[in-house]
Amino acid sequence: MNRSLPADYSVPPLPHPPVVSRRRSLWSWVCHWQRTLLIVWVLGRFAWMVYRDLRRVRQHSDNNLSVLPPAQLEAQAARLREHLIRLGPTFIKIGQALATRADLLPVPFIEELSKLQNRVPPFPNAEAFAIIERELGGSIGELFRTIDPQPVAAASLGQVYRGVRHDGQEVAIKVQRPNLVARISEDIVILRRLAQWMARSKRLFKGNDWVGMIDEFERTILAELDYRNEARNADRFRRNFADWPRVHVPTIFWEQTTSRVVTMEFLRGIRVTDLDGLKVAGIDAKEANELMYRTYFKQLLEDGFFHADPHPGNILILRDGRLAFFDFGMVGHISPKLQSQMISAFFHLIDRDAPGIVQDLVGLGFLSPEADMEEFAQVVEDLFRRKLDVNLSEVRFKDLAYDLGDIIYRYPFSTPASFTFIIRALMTLEGISITMNPRFNFLEVAMPYAREFLFRRESAQLREKVWASLHDARNGKLNWTRVWNLARTALALYFA
Repeated sequence: MNRSLPADYSVPPLPHPPVVSRRRSLWSWVCHWQRTLLIVWVLGRFAWMVYRDLRRVRQHSDNNLSVLPPAQLEAQAARLREHLIRLGPTFIKIGQALATRADLLPVPFIEELSKLQNRVPPFPNAEAFAIIERELGGSIGELFRTIDPQPVAAASLGQVYRGVRHDGQEVAIKVQRPNLVARISEDIVILRRLAQWMARSKRLFKGNDWVGMIDEFERTILAELDYRNEARNADRFRRNFADWPRVHVPTIFWEQTTSRVVTMEFLRGIRVTDLDGLKVAGIDAKEANELMYRTYFKQLLEDGFFHADPHPGNILILRDGRLAFFDFGMVGHISPKLQSQMISAFFHLIDRDAPGIVQDLVGLGFLSPEADMEEFAQVVEDLFRRKLDVNLSEVRFKDLAYDLGDIIYRYPFSTPASFTFIIRALMTLEGISITMNPRFNFLEVAMPYAREFLFRRESAQLREKVWASLHDARNGKLNWTRVWNLARTALALYFA
């Protein structure tokens, strides 16, 4: 029997602070400080290399990272990736998050850390099957008709087996790595202590809320460690796309799902980046890519709930052409206020309104009030004008983010925590799109979406958010300049 949870179902949050025993034995105390010293040593060495390079940069009048040899940056980035793998799951997840932060790291680091999505060595089957039996309350033979002896996928937090239920349903069984909550919680305790020290050393570590960043990371990863959250997210995503016949989400089998094991429908399909496989199946990669983007426009601008980890391993194209999403451990939530601001930016981008985009960047919190607003606006306006007006076929979201890399070293520019997952998702999608459709252009895909969802009868909720974005946040009054710009954009879309 397949069961889905009701819409108001909620999973109790995991304990906070992390589950780490306060009364330690001598051996656990020694292990804790060994782990602390290893983390400090590995991260400290890397921080020293970065500091040394930044000193070299500041010695040049243009204050530009280009003074550093590319090979040097690439070698350092590769070493950082290796160190994070050595430190384990907590730091692999941190590296995956840093792969979206073009405001913190130069391009070679972003590209190298993106490789952390690749497979990691699986843990022994005996341990995995023991966890499944303990969590589901029965032997493997009682729970499933068959289960493959080798995992079909392994990641930093868990691994997946293919099995068959006694009712004949083929399923994917995802099981969490052993002792993961305790290991990650221990690392968070250490990282929070380091963050508190960094917060007190404002002369050395200024410009970031280090403790807040650790708190946000803890909230996110502990939620991801409870597989009931992932299952609930899948059910919510399925409801949001109930009227989209070309989008599929695997069914969750709640009677065989716990906080450490999730059982779902097993999907057979083609990876979105397997162009040869798509061609053999008679599937148009360009059309599938455009469908993928339309689903994300809906997730971000309408639902306020989105799949935050859309790498090629988490999206399949089924043989009948449907787009299938799975692995909902990492999702993002967008507040109505932020949605309204994003809608404003979305239409400014479609209208190629560079001054409007600059205003949105400031309003969304990417730029600190301490900056010279006029100077920064001129720089960013020139950047967007060059990208949008010279050759639209070469516009890339990732390029725009990377081009800001040098700017953020001269201005107090940062990515708000609320945008970390959004930028991660968009940059990942853009990379997939370049593979699926080398001539992909964000604006060309966005224009039909904007026209369809702005004018169709069912989009009343979206129109309400558009209307809200036209009001001045300071006094609540209509901003008639925004009204005119939107009307001009709407007219252009209507006749496009």
